[in-house]
Amino acid sequence: MDTLSLTDFDVFLFHEGNMQHAYRFMGCHVKAGISTDFCVWAPEARSISVVGSFNNWNGRGYELKRINQEGVWVIRVDEDLSGSTYKYEIVTSSGERRMKADPYGFSSEVRPRTASVVYDLEGFKWSDRDWMKVKEKHNRFDQPMFIYEVHLGTWKKKRDGGFLTYSELADELIPYVKEHGFTHIEILPVTEHPFDRSWGYQGTGYYAPTSRYGSPHEFMAFVNECHAHHIGVILDWVPGHFCKDAHGLYQFDGSFAYEYARDSDRENHTWGTVNFDLAKGEVRSFLLSNARFWMEKYHIDGFRVDAVANIIYWANQGESAANEGALEFLKRLNTSVFEFDPSFLMMAEDSTDWPQVTSPVHYGGLGFSYKWNMGWMNDVLTYMEATPEERRGLHSLITFSILYAFSENYILPFSHDEVVHGKRSLLDKMPGDHWQKFAQYRLLLAFMTGHPGKKLLFMGSELAPFAEWKDLEQLDWHLMSYDFHHKFNSYFREVLHLYRGATPLHQWDHRSDGFEWIDVNNADQQIFSFIRHSEGEHLIIICNFSKEAYHHYKVGVPLVKAYQEILNSDEERFGGSHQINPHSLPVTKGAYHGKEGSIEMTIPPYGAVYLKPII
Repeated sequence: MDTLSLTDFDVFLFHEGNMQHAYRFMGCHVKAGISTDFCVWAPEARSISVVGSFNNWNGRGYELKRINQEGVWVIRVDEDLSGSTYKYEIVTSSGERRMKADPYGFSSEVRPRTASVVYDLEGFKWSDRDWMKVKEKHNRFDQPMFIYEVHLGTWKKKRDGGFLTYSELADELIPYVKEHGFTHIEILPVTEHPFDRSWGYQGTGYYAPTSRYGSPHEFMAFVNECHAHHIGVILDWVPGHFCKDAHGLYQFDGSFAYEYARDSDRENHTWGTVNFDLAKGEVRSFLLSNARFWMEKYHIDGFRVDAVANIIYWANQGESAANEGALEFLKRLNTSVFEFDPSFLMMAEDSTDWPQVTSPVHYGGLGFSYKWNMGWMNDVLTYMEATPEERRGLHSLITFSILYAFSENYILPFSHDEVVHGKRSLLDKMPGDHWQKFAQYRLLLAFMTGHPGKKLLFMGSELAPFAEWKDLEQLDWHLMSYDFHHKFNSYFREVLHLYRGATPLHQWDHRSDGFEWIDVNNADQQIFSFIRHSEGEHLIIICNFSKEAYHHYKVGVPLVKAYQEILNSDEERFGGSHQINPHSLPVTKGAYHGKEGSIEMTIPPYGAVYLKPII
C-alpha cells in the first residue's frame, strides 16, 4: 500500500474555500484498473481506516495517513476495488468509533443499506454535443421555459409497486414531457438520501445519484436522452442543510465539521436537519465542487437552489439578521457556475424580499439567473380559492405582481409544496361545482401562461387530479379514462404548445415593454385584459374570473384590421360551454381603454381568450 500525492495548491484551495473540482481527488478513485485511492477530510479525527466488503470490514492495514494539520487523510490500496462497498471507520478525539459513508462517494447502496460503493464514472459516451452548442448560442431569457417538476419515485410505478429505473424513465417520461410541450424537467433532489418521504431534501450522498433508480451511468444515459429530445434537465439542489443520519455528514469526525458549531445557528428545527457552515472553507469547496460535479460529469443544465431564505438569514432569527458568510457563498457559487457555463440556469427558491437576487454579482446582486415568484403564487392562489363575490374585494391580488414583475427575472411556480400535506390539488382549490372547478382550472393555466415570467408546474397538474400529491403512490393515471380529465389534458397540451410557438408569451418576459394593461380596474366584473408584446408581434389576453358570460363586450385594442381567437378555454372540446368567437373580430377606430381602437366579443364564464391580430 502507498499514499497518493496531492499538489499543495489543490490542498490550499480546498481549505481556502475556492476549490471547484475537489471530487477529482477527494473521495474514492480507481486508478488505471490497478489501484484505488481514498481521500477524506476529517479535521478532528484521531485515526481513520477504510473498511468494506474487500477486507471483511476490518480496517487493520487499511489506515489512512494524515497529510496536513487541517485534516486531509489519504490511502492508496493496490487493488481495483470497483463494485466494493465501503465506509470510513473514524475514531474521534474522544475515542468514539464512527462508521461514515464517503462524503464524496460517487455511488451508494440501495437504502436501507448505507455504505458507499466504489464506482468509476469514466466510460460513458455522451452524444449531446448538438444540444450543448444550441444551448450556448441561445439567450436563455428570451426563450420559452415551461418546467415539469418531477419526483421520479412517484411519477409512475411498476405493477408490483417498485420504482421505475432511470432507463425506464427515459423510455416513458421523456416522450411524455415532450408530447405535453414542456421545455425542461426539474427533478426533486436526486442526491442519495435515506428516507423516501424526505423527497431527497435531506441528503447524505451529495455526489451520488440515488441508487433507488439505477447506477450513475444509467442516470447519465437519462440526461443524455433528455438532451437528444431537446429537453433540459434541472436538479433541485440543497446546499443549505442536511440530515442527521448516523452515516452521513452530521458530526462527521465527532466535531461539527460540516455544520455550524453554535446550536442556534446549526439546528434547523423546522425540518429536523442541520445547516451547512457556509463560511467554512472546506464546506464551501465541498459545495462549489458539487455544483461543478453535476455540470461536468452529468451535463446538468440548471439547479433550483432550495431554501435560499434559510441561507440568506440566520436560522431562528427570521428576516432580522443576514448571514454574511452565506451571502458570500451564494455570490461565489453563482460566479463559479457561470464562469464554467454561461448558459447554465441558477434558480433561487427564495420567499424573501432580498434585493437583486437575479442581478449579476459584479453589480452588487446575488447572481442567480431566476427567482421563484412566491408572492405571485400565494396571491393568485388566495384569489382563486375565494368565491366570485369575495374576488371583487381581492382585485389587487391579481394586479399587484405587475408592479414588481420586472424587478427580478422570475419563474412562476405551482410546485409540489402547493399540492401536498393537506393543501389540496390545484383543481380542488377552485370553488364551485364540478364544472366550475374545471373551468377555473383551465382559466388559471391560461392566466399563468399569459403572465410575464417563465413557468413551472408539478407533475400531475396536467391530469387535473382532485386528490393532492400522494407521495408514496404514483400519479392518478386512471383519470385519463374520465371525460373531463381527458379534455383538460388536451387543453393543457394545446396551451403549452401555443406558449412555445408564440414569441409574445416569452420573448420579453423580463422587460416592462413586454406587458401592457388594457383594463386593470374592472373589479366588478372580475375581468382582466392585457397585451403581451414581443419584437414586431403582440397578443391580446382577456381573463374572466367571474361565473358570468358577457356578450358584445367591448375591449380596447391596438389599431389593426382585425383579431382572431387562437385560444378559448371555454371550447366544448375542452369541457367548456362553447361560448367562443368563431369569426374574426373587426377593429373599430376610436379611443377606448386608452387604445386606438376597440373590438366587441364574447367573454366566456370563468374563461380566458387569446387573440392574435390579423395583419
